[in-house]
Amino acid sequence: MTSPTDSAPRAPRVTRARGLAAAALRQWHLHPRWAMALRGAVAAAVAWVVGIVLPEPFSDYPYYAPLGAVVATTSTVARSVRESFQAVGAIVVGALVARGVDLVLAPSALSIALVVAVAILVAGWGLLGDMGSWAVTSALFVLIIGNADKVGYMGAYVGLVLVGALVGIGINLLFPPLPLAASDVDLDRLKDALADQLDHLADGLDSDVAPSPEEWDDRRLLLGPVVDRSQRSAEQAREAARINRRARRYAEATRAQGSRAAALGITSSVVGDLTRLVTGWERQDLDDLAFGQPLRPLVRDALRAYGDAVRSTAGALADPEALDHVRDTTERLRRAVRDVRSGSDEDYFVAGATVLAIRRGVAALGEE
Repeated sequence: MTSPTDSAPRAPRVTRARGLAAAALRQWHLHPRWAMALRGAVAAAVAWVVGIVLPEPFSDYPYYAPLGAVVATTSTVARSVRESFQAVGAIVVGALVARGVDLVLAPSALSIALVVAVAILVAGWGLLGDMGSWAVTSALFVLIIGNADKVGYMGAYVGLVLVGALVGIGINLLFPPLPLAASDVDLDRLKDALADQLDHLADGLDSDVAPSPEEWDDRRLLLGPVVDRSQRSAEQAREAARINRRARRYAEATRAQGSRAAALGITSSVVGDLTRLVTGWERQDLDDLAFGQPLRPLVRDALRAYGDAVRSTAGALADPEALDHVRDTTERLRRAVRDVRSGSDEDYFVAGATVLAIRRGVAALGEE
């Protein structure tokens, strides 16, 4: 009979094991390439075995089957189907180019040059997409390696790549990728970067004098790579949901992530506009400033409030109180712009554009 003291240490061990398992699972979801590598390895091995058991001449070249399997398992299910058939099409086209040249020229430097030139031109055919480069590889293989068995080699090469691609598509269908966690991380990075940029702009206006161009350069973040990566990641997640048996189970998460990506996409555009407006028109080297001392503190407060709202986003929506604060600070800025316009010959166009940009950003973060 087990005493209470015997079973007591077991609970911390179980809790620790569960924690380690949860951490490992999270890392697995955050690094979709690990799953891609496993799917590719399994598909390549299965394709190799299939190539070996096929009759001749296929079994003479079993190493071509894993090539097709790798193509089919390095992307989403929908893309793997498209790219697999594009690869096979490129191989067929390349093989036909090689056989056509072989009819008129013996294997030589001239025939190789002609085959490569024609295959490169054919590789740009739109129907072949990104798989067009396979046409060049196929043409060289068929011309040089397959010269001893012109028909058998070409048929085995094309057939085995197709078989491998079908194996890879099957593996993808059984274990389809759905990189939602990795996409969430990229969107989090984008959110933080956009909020940081707004804070930098606000800090630049926290002075009695306008910053110099050099000072603005120090406060301008390189957002392009962060925006591009988040957009690619979100697009891959959307594409992965197509022809995906797991998509229904994660339908709500997929929809929410799409809404979040759209909201942050608009926010990226707004922050880019604000950065150009503020750093381009509120500088020491300009005679006519966009804001000047009357408006600079109000613009600073509005930008800082907008940055807090961006940072508060959960999903596609920002915290309601944070949004209300942005609306209040933006309204104070709008009224001030109206007042200075009425008492000045200046149009304060940039200040008005700043108000409109922040309002557009607030609308994107407050829509259901």
